[in-house]
Amino acid sequence: MSGLFPVFLMLAVTLGLMAASFVFTRKGPNQVLIRTSLMLTFAVCYLTWAITYMAQLNPIIAPIVREVHE
Repeated sequence: MSGLFPVFLMLAVTLGLMAASFVFTRKGPNQVLIRTSLMLTFAVCYLTWAITYMAQLNPIIAPIVREVHE
């Protein structure tokens, strides 16, 4: 698993968790607040992970070798 495949895989997992939190939230006076909080939490966790993961890919995908002339 290299490149951007894990990013899209985790996106699918995150969207699945968001859908599950939307469907399986108990009915009550705070249902909308709980749904919003859970979905926002999943989105922020995914974005944090994806940005950190892709920042580490930069030197791996296309390293730039520069020769030092002295």
